[in-house]
Amino acid sequence: MGNSLRIGPAVLWLIISLPLQAQTQAADSSLHLDPAWLTLNHYQPDRFGNGYTSQADDPAFFLSEDGKTSPKAELEATLNAIQQPGNGNDHARCRFPARDSWLREQLDLPAEPADCPDYEEWTKTLNTESVTLVFAASYLNSPSSMFGHTFLRLDPPQEDEQTNLLLANTISYAADAAAHDSELLFAYRGIFGGYPGITSVRPYYEKIRLYSDIEHRDLWEYKLNLNQQEVDFMLAHAWEIRDRNFDYYFFDENCAYRLLALIDVARPGTNLLDEVSTHAIPSDTVRWVVDKDLVESVHYRASAATAVAHSLSALPKSHQTLAAAMANGYVEPDSDEVLALPPRDRAHVLDATYDYVRYQSEADGWPREIAAPLSHNLLLERSKIDGIAPLEQPPEPQVRDDQGHDTFRVSLGAGQLAHREFTQLSFRPAYHDILDPPAGYRRGAQLQFLRLDARYYMDNDELQLEQLTGVEIRSLSPRNVFFSPLSWQVGFGGRRTDTGEKRVLTPYLEGGAGGSWRLNQQTQAFAIATADLEIDDDLRRGYDAAPGVDIGLLHQNNRFSLTAGAKTKAWIASSQHRQDQVYAKANWHIGREFSLFAEFSREDHYDRYQSTWQAGLHAYF
Repeated sequence: MGNSLRIGPAVLWLIISLPLQAQTQAADSSLHLDPAWLTLNHYQPDRFGNGYTSQADDPAFFLSEDGKTSPKAELEATLNAIQQPGNGNDHARCRFPARDSWLREQLDLPAEPADCPDYEEWTKTLNTESVTLVFAASYLNSPSSMFGHTFLRLDPPQEDEQTNLLLANTISYAADAAAHDSELLFAYRGIFGGYPGITSVRPYYEKIRLYSDIEHRDLWEYKLNLNQQEVDFMLAHAWEIRDRNFDYYFFDENCAYRLLALIDVARPGTNLLDEVSTHAIPSDTVRWVVDKDLVESVHYRASAATAVAHSLSALPKSHQTLAAAMANGYVEPDSDEVLALPPRDRAHVLDATYDYVRYQSEADGWPREIAAPLSHNLLLERSKIDGIAPLEQPPEPQVRDDQGHDTFRVSLGAGQLAHREFTQLSFRPAYHDILDPPAGYRRGAQLQFLRLDARYYMDNDELQLEQLTGVEIRSLSPRNVFFSPLSWQVGFGGRRTDTGEKRVLTPYLEGGAGGSWRLNQQTQAFAIATADLEIDDDLRRGYDAAPGVDIGLLHQNNRFSLTAGAKTKAWIASSQHRQDQVYAKANWHIGREFSLFAEFSREDHYDRYQSTWQAGLHAYF
């Protein structure tokens, strides 16, 4: 045989026995119940029984036919597959590099390099040294973004201060919705798991264009303190779940939840998913990441709308009027009125006007034939002024979104309705109303889900469901000479209503639109045209409808919040009568954990006056 290789019986037995020994060791141990293995495969304990079920809903994610519900079967199938001879992109080692790495470390298997061209090219392209968790602030005009959104930025090595992080890649998880789906259809299917959720990789500049420039959402960047080994392991698992289907649920298995799983994989023992109970709100999940000491530094990136509003608000009132006149074509940038300003004031007016015109052309689609010449003329006049620094960027808010109050609220109060004394207990899983502590939340914005109010009346020893709020959204965005946002509100659920003879629980749908105007930094006035619909057999026609109006004031600061005003409705379908009300509601904030509240209303309904008052305590968890 010359120099041909001879394999002795002992060596041959060792080669054959190594996989068998590893499989026997895995089978005889409880390795399949190791938290790291359960996290890698997204297993969660069954609600009933002692088993486990993976949240992955794609058959391609499993190597065992029973892998969806059997951590042990999936471990054995994976162990067998990664030890099969061969290489290439379809090999189990290349499809599941994180599982392969973890099993080899746990079972002391040879750490042989695998030939995986696609995976190697992917990691080389990502070129990731550190990972940043990015939080995009809430955006009430889209159901998918009402609570905010989170994603991960994959940062390349920071060779110098000029490294452009805008070119970094991001990992995000979102519902794979059809482009033609309406917002209402998206909300319905998102709540009930009607969409697959897909993990995707996109450049960071695309995210900034979407969230910051178009949707006017500030971004918070939380750099995680993961080491290189943890970063590499996170990317290996991200490769495993890319383009794999995990059913998307708006309240729990959403963008934030899936990213928590990636962080748990990168650093076993963090147990971020254990914090999730009934829902995973993005701002809450960021709070959990911070509380687990996973954040190295935080950076604030103001949205285009925030930056423009800041530069305009820095101008005196007279200069704001001049800037608005230039932006709308009533005054030319080289007019005598502008040239008469001192150089510093003229530079700041031109800068603010240019920023506003660029923003409007990007966000609101100002025609290019109008915006381009105007922008050119503004820059031309600005170039003639030397030595004047541009306006400063918006300062970082004193309170970050993750530092606001917790979103679950329990309330206990006592009060009186038309001389009937009651005690009221309320539960609200999410999220915020306009009288809650405003720090860390959008001012004038309200979003409540599944709030339940139950009352116990002492005069007849009766427990009643007072109101069940399915959804209640309110956006009071102030208008000015530069921005004219619509203030609006919508809500549905069940509530007690007066039929003239008794109070009954009726399903309702309400909405409204109007305007809001800022009186000072903390106070604004609003006027909303409203419409109400109630449906119940106790109503004469089985339903009733009422157009109306709500006019009032809203005051918000970190110690005290107040709203007061007057409402009127004209019920026109069943009862043909007016319902008039004056009201005042106030919260005194005690840190971020508690608020004292008081409410009063005086109502003229069915030609009789009655008052309702209540006071108590809100606790945030």
